[in-house]
Amino acid sequence: MEPQLSHQVADSVATVVIRHPARRNAMTAAMWRALPPLLERFARDPDVRALVLTGEGDTFCAGADITSLQREPEGPQNLALAAEEALVAFPKPTLAAIRGHCVGGGAQLAVACDLRLAEEGARFGVTPARLGLVYHASSTRRLASLVGPSTAKYLLFTAELIDSERALRTGLVDEVLPPGGLEARVAELTGVLVSRSQLTQAAAKEFANGRVDRDGHWAERARGNGDAAEGVAAFLERRQPRFTWSVSTSAEAARAAPGGSGSATSG
Repeated sequence: MEPQLSHQVADSVATVVIRHPARRNAMTAAMWRALPPLLERFARDPDVRALVLTGEGDTFCAGADITSLQREPEGPQNLALAAEEALVAFPKPTLAAIRGHCVGGGAQLAVACDLRLAEEGARFGVTPARLGLVYHASSTRRLASLVGPSTAKYLLFTAELIDSERALRTGLVDEVLPPGGLEARVAELTGVLVSRSQLTQAAAKEFANGRVDRDGHWAERARGNGDAAEGVAAFLERRQPRFTWSVSTSAEAARAAPGGSGSATSG
């Protein structure tokens, strides 16, 4: 099978699968390049309300396929950074579903997602020190903001792998599921995500990613639509709300898309 990012949309959730079984789902140069435009497509699709990134079989992603990247003038770190930033800028909730190894570039992709669920037995490593690489400052700061400076230094200094229990304890993942339980929990959680207010989620994502200067921007959008009134009415009537605001039909999607006029986190 050719290395690829396969994808599908079902029940308002886009699922992107990293497929390169010959190298434990390592990302080739073509795969790194394919991710930003794929995310752009899903950012603009009103039928997509959340996105799951996972790996084929029993491995999430073993990092970058170094053999395919040696010939690339851009270098592996620049390609990985562009994919990371596209994930961070994606204006809808993103979730990494992790089995097996999540190492190097795979860990970068997982950290760039909003949420991370892992199956027991998963192994995590941030491994540039094995190759003499230097991660971009934004990648390192993103990791440190998630797990704290001390754990980030440990992972970067040693390049050692940690197990799922330690990943949960340090905040690298949000939940650890027993063997065989990951798929059902991902379906359950994404079902919750797609039922909630996209307006709330988009604003929360920007604020959590550091855009604390956008209070006025989001307050204006909250005043300009009926989602808050609908949410209160649904609560009082004991029914599920029918939120209508969609990030895909707003300016946020255009800014979030790679190659757009900005991003959801920087514009």
